Amino acid sequence: MFGGSFDPVHHGHLALARACRDAARLDEVWLVPAAVQPHKPHGPVAANEDRLAMLHLATDSDPSLRVSDLEIARGGVSYTVDTLRAVHDQAPDAELYLLMGADTLADLPKWREPEAIRQLASLLVVHRPGEPLPEVDGVTIVEMPLSDLSSSEIRRRVAAGESIEGMTPEGVAGYIAERGLYR
Repeated sequence: MFGGSFDPVHHGHLALARACRDAARLDEVWLVPAAVQPHKPHGPVAANEDRLAMLHLATDSDPSLRVSDLEIARGGVSYTVDTLRAVHDQAPDAELYLLMGADTLADLPKWREPEAIRQLASLLVVHRPGEPLPEVDGVTIVEMPLSDLSSSEIRRRVAAGESIEGMTPEGVAGYIAERGLYR
């Protein structure tokens, strides 16, 4: 599982999902857009339907990447522990992994029920060159090239009328333009 706002999804998100998939030999990676992130209470800029549509455009050509609307369908604040419990209840024999960046791992103690999260899922932590290596037991480190892509930069560029070519899949860039998102 790889959660976030995906507002919008970009090549960095997809590279992280694929790097973790390959490193841990995962059958599939679920990209799970949050309804409302607890640490970003103002919510996403794009509507839930638009974020889901962009994720589908970005992942439909890769059968190992799956979009889950679990948190959006549940609504309210999206807590990872609730999502992991729901997936575990649906598939009790599945081995669950939670994908995150090293920066996110540092915040894990502030999340709701961090120990339950670690019991429900193995942590796959992406480490980028130049970042401090997390010193946490029981996590699998996945090395990944440094990327400066961010959804906030993409939103800023769209609002300023600048190109986002090469930052998102073409279908996502087209969708953003068609729908007039982030202007």
